[in-house]
Amino acid sequence: MTEPDTLHVTREAYDAIAPTYAEMFHDQLRDRPLERALLSAFAELVRASGDGHGPVADLGCGPGGITAHLHGLGLDVLGVDASPVMVGLARRAHPGIRFEVGSMAALDIEDGTLGGVLARWSVIHTPPRDVPGVLAEFARVLAPGGHLLIAFPATDGPDEKTRSYDHTVATAYRWSPDHLAALLRAHGLEEAARLRFEPKPTDRRQFREIQLLARKA
Repeated sequence: MTEPDTLHVTREAYDAIAPTYAEMFHDQLRDRPLERALLSAFAELVRASGDGHGPVADLGCGPGGITAHLHGLGLDVLGVDASPVMVGLARRAHPGIRFEVGSMAALDIEDGTLGGVLARWSVIHTPPRDVPGVLAEFARVLAPGGHLLIAFPATDGPDEKTRSYDHTVATAYRWSPDHLAALLRAHGLEEAARLRFEPKPTDRRQFREIQLLARKA
């Protein structure tokens, strides 16, 4: 399969900034108590769903800090990222956790084997035309009753399905939460909860952030 040009460009860009990125975001949950609480709830739901012990994949894991947080919550977790440099940093920082280089559009994971998928800001560089295929992969690897927690920046209104913006690393996209939730439903992932974060006045980008929790039927 030929690799999309956008993935190649994004991978190279994150490879180039990986050490700086890891330093900037090494403690990114420290001032985010609501997100810590949501991740704890996600971990509890994963343990309670299906067989209760399916592994979790942190897709777009970067240098592995959030993956390690999930591990600390008692989950059997795998980190996956397209950037080999990011994965190398994650393996060195968290040697007790498995990290693999991979693409969200073609995961090397068997059908229906995961209790949970975390996609925290990891679909933002995927062109909107390609996102349904990525969501289909999420649905494919999740076991029945498994949960997806996906985070992304929101558009300014429900009539604006997507909007590109100039991200520091590579072109990125904001999404209407209702539109993304509809795409999830089309792949058998029903929305269970939605958390909206308003931007702080000091934030460089005044985008709302959405954390959307969905469950596979």
